[in-house]
Amino acid sequence: MCGLTGIVTADGRTPERATLEAMNTAQAHRGPDQHDCALLAGAGLGHRRLTIIDPASGEQPMRSEDGRYTLVYNGEIYNYRALNAELEQAGYHFDGHCDTETLLRAWQHWGESCVDHLRGMFAFAIWDAQTQRVFLARDRLGIKPLYYGLTADGDLVFGSELKTLMAHPRIGRSVEPRALECYLALGYVPEPYAIFRDTFKLAAGHTLSWQPGAAPSPTAYWDLDFETRQSDAPEATATELHERLDEAVRMRLVADVPLGAFLSGGVDSSAVVSLMAGASDEPVKTCAIGFDHADFDESDHARQVARQFGTDHREHRIASQEFGLIDTLVDVYDEPFADSSALPTYRVCELARQQVKVALSGDGGDENFAGYRRHRLHWNESRARAKLPASIRKPVFGVLGALYPKMDWAPRVFRAKTTFQSLAMDTAEAYCHSVSVIPQDLRERLYSTAFKSELDGYRARDLFRAHGDNAGTEHALSIAQYLDFKTWLPGDILTKVDRASMAHGLEVRVPLLDHEFVGWSASLRPDLKLHRGQGKYVLKKAFEGHLSDDILYRRKQGFSAPIADWFRGPLRDAGEGALTAGPLVDCGVFDRSALADLWEQHVSGRRDHGPAIWSLLMLSRFLARQLGGATHDVTTTAEPAHA
Repeated sequence: MCGLTGIVTADGRTPERATLEAMNTAQAHRGPDQHDCALLAGAGLGHRRLTIIDPASGEQPMRSEDGRYTLVYNGEIYNYRALNAELEQAGYHFDGHCDTETLLRAWQHWGESCVDHLRGMFAFAIWDAQTQRVFLARDRLGIKPLYYGLTADGDLVFGSELKTLMAHPRIGRSVEPRALECYLALGYVPEPYAIFRDTFKLAAGHTLSWQPGAAPSPTAYWDLDFETRQSDAPEATATELHERLDEAVRMRLVADVPLGAFLSGGVDSSAVVSLMAGASDEPVKTCAIGFDHADFDESDHARQVARQFGTDHREHRIASQEFGLIDTLVDVYDEPFADSSALPTYRVCELARQQVKVALSGDGGDENFAGYRRHRLHWNESRARAKLPASIRKPVFGVLGALYPKMDWAPRVFRAKTTFQSLAMDTAEAYCHSVSVIPQDLRERLYSTAFKSELDGYRARDLFRAHGDNAGTEHALSIAQYLDFKTWLPGDILTKVDRASMAHGLEVRVPLLDHEFVGWSASLRPDLKLHRGQGKYVLKKAFEGHLSDDILYRRKQGFSAPIADWFRGPLRDAGEGALTAGPLVDCGVFDRSALADLWEQHVSGRRDHGPAIWSLLMLSRFLARQLGGATHDVTTTAEPAHA
């Protein structure tokens, strides 16, 4: 696991060493073991290495024998041994047994189609000195990140984190309004956007081949297919699921350094630990995070699984006094990032790194098998939506959604406002509404007139609609899962884990996101995932007899923080300060009176705006730390280089 960065100049000049080294140093945490830069005519490539396999070789940048190709790479290719055997048959020689050399030989043999042969998580860049072209690629699910952008001089810069691009003196820091709208809706900046204009994320499953003078134009090489196999039987499918996941876990146990696992006590991480225990001769090293707030604490269940499989288990408990970590998180994530579970994720990575250098996680189970409560609600709403023509449904439920009061304090059965609003929408917009941290109607009230003009009608729902049009399925649940794989999973879950883990020099592997396993699970009938209101139905069936019913069938708790209570308690001063003074008030994006009203409604107990206030607090800290409070350019009209 590593960090990469690079510059390709518009005029063929050799980049300045000081600039390239500054970009590489900005990501030093991603690779504390080795670092180097290669300066070439037309390009410069930098790399930081965290050694996991074959520490004695695999230094990067790696060059081909003839000097034509130079590679920098971040990730793990789990099928590298099989690829080595195939490439040796084709006449290629290997000096070591690291997967970096495998990737270089694969490029020499297959060219751009080498990505089709890789099974793993990766982001890489290959410079071709002969054609003066750079090739960027990112793994199918977006486990490993890759940012790119254009400088004012037309140079292409890229790196594993946005901070590497920001170390270049010719990359601007003007905030992209559409990215900010998406952040305020979702709590993260979804791909292809990055928070600054003319900077982008290379989307999951995409490549980018670029020569100076061209507009960057990413190309998709892989996508999810939700075409179902109608003959699936639950028992046989559960057995196959267990076998497939076991293979994915075993592939991820190859390492030349200590290895362990995150254990939350939920179904997904417990399933991974159970398979690791079956494949390991030594006790699995596990770690967990607890809260001093009982409603958010799963540590008892984690201990139960640890006892069952005899793991070497460690815990850390998060208390209110750990809020000093907020500014650290702002620095770690580069962009505003409002998933409150980033705090415990940072701590569990810190805890894991004390014992191991690689940890397996259970991320991806909810996305693969419809494990979120919102999946059930979305499917139910879609059935109701299908019973009424849009000509009746939209005006009737639109009026009900507008008039029905928002009653966060009432029992759940009486909180119908969001449901009424969703029933007036199309499928993709309704799902965007269901996952929004700050709903669109509230964002409209918060925005200033100037910022609304800057957005020119753009809303986060437009991104969801664009993805929904490409889903290739009409089933509402499959559309929701597809949208999760395009937005939530790479933008929130995988970003959270990558930055938190790499901040501690820890590699995290995600067997539930093996692309072959994901492709297989996508092909399952929706009712095998969500069955009679039970999410992850077939996954739970697959682990009956391996995990207790208390682990498999208890109410989903989620890995989050009690932020609503925090803002009425230990974070009250921080929340009030963010919403009544400072960058949020001065940046030109928000209506000051609307911010003050939002705060008053929350602290009075009339409304629960905890997630919205957390998002605004993290944005305030981002504006202050990353932009030094210089936020006047947020509402400066400019066209991005491309979308």
